[in-house]
Order: sequence, then C-alpha cells, then structure tokens
Amino acid sequence: MARYDAVLFDCDGVLVDSEGITNGVLRDMLEELGWKLTRAECMRIFVGKAVSDERALIEAHTGQPLTEDWFVRFRERRNQGLIAHVGPIPGAVEAVQALHAGLQGRIACCSGADRFKVEMQLGKCGLLPYFEGRVFSGHEMPRSKPAPDVYLAAMARLGVAPGRCLVVEDTVTGVQAGVAAGATVWGYCPPEAGHDAPDALRSAGAVGLFAAMGGLAGSVLAD
Repeated sequence: MARYDAVLFDCDGVLVDSEGITNGVLRDMLEELGWKLTRAECMRIFVGKAVSDERALIEAHTGQPLTEDWFVRFRERRNQGLIAHVGPIPGAVEAVQALHAGLQGRIACCSGADRFKVEMQLGKCGLLPYFEGRVFSGHEMPRSKPAPDVYLAAMARLGVAPGRCLVVEDTVTGVQAGVAAGATVWGYCPPEAGHDAPDALRSAGAVGLFAAMGGLAGSVLAD
C-alpha cells in the first residue's frame, strides 16, 4: 500500500520556475516607489507571500499608499514577464506525470496566487492537463497561506483524509499551511535562489527534505 493517497503541490518554485521573474518585476516597481532592493533581497522578503498581504510593509518603506491601480499594473507586468519566460522546475513535468498515473489522478495544485497566474503558468509548462479541475487558489479562499484553507479545499475535492495526503512546498509559509491542514509535508529545497533553506523548512514542520524533483515520484510511490 502506498504511503499516500494524494499529492498536493504548491505552484511557484515547486512546479514552475517563476519566482525570479515575479520578484524582478516587483523589485523594479518597488524602486519606482522609492524602496531600493536587490533582486536577492526582494526574493528573501517576498517569496512565499502574497504581495497584497505585504501592503503595510511596502507602505512603511515607501511612505506611499498602495492603490488598487498599482496592484493591477503589478499583475499586468508580472504576467507579461511570466508569459514570455516561465518554464517548469527541472524534473517537475516527469514527476507530475508519474504521480498522476500512479495515484489515479489524485493530485492537486494549491497556490496562494490568483487563478489566472496559476493556470497560465501550468499551461505554459505543459502541466495543466494533469491538474484539470484540481487547481486551488488562495485568492478564492477565506484565508491564504499560511492558513490551511487551500489545502483543506483540495483534500475535500479529492475525498482524501489529511493524514493520507502529502504536501510538497518550498517555503516556510507553505509548509505551515500544509502542516495546519493535517498533511505530511516534504520540503523541496534545491540550492538555487528562491527557496527557503532546509533548516527553516524543517523547523516549520517539513518531515522530509529533497533537492531534486526527479526522484519525487519514486519516493512517493514506493511501498
């Protein structure tokens, strides 16, 4: 009997290599408001978080109120960059294909981002067919990560108990959400920038750590 009946994936940084693109746009737009950061600093502060949830922090550093028009322009510029440049995390397509087959379709994508962004990225990376009807956005939940809502919604849709679900995350915020939902959480922590450190993921509750997506399916489906 497989150890898990379902696998629930985060999107950004786990399935799609998007964090550098998104944070490059964010860094530029924050500098336009007067807050100068390097891309690495921007990623350290904002990876794993919804920009809208950091409104107070941004306003404190810029001294300017963030308007809805600013968020609209951010999403437009972000989407343009992602459409042009986003690609899959190495090994993610193969892992998703294998798990989709091995678990009879019981996989889901659970993101804190808006649905358009998530589905556009999955589509660009050839992953969307494996998640049709099983994409969950934190924007459509009462609370986003680190609250468990997006994962609880996926578990309910799949009809799988939390204790039989594996969550794959690469940020502390996401790990906290998976743990709060009652799932087992594995932390994806490759050496590239844009992912939280292994010790931080483990401290947040990840019980397993791995650095290459290529071995994920074999580990999950092993007896």
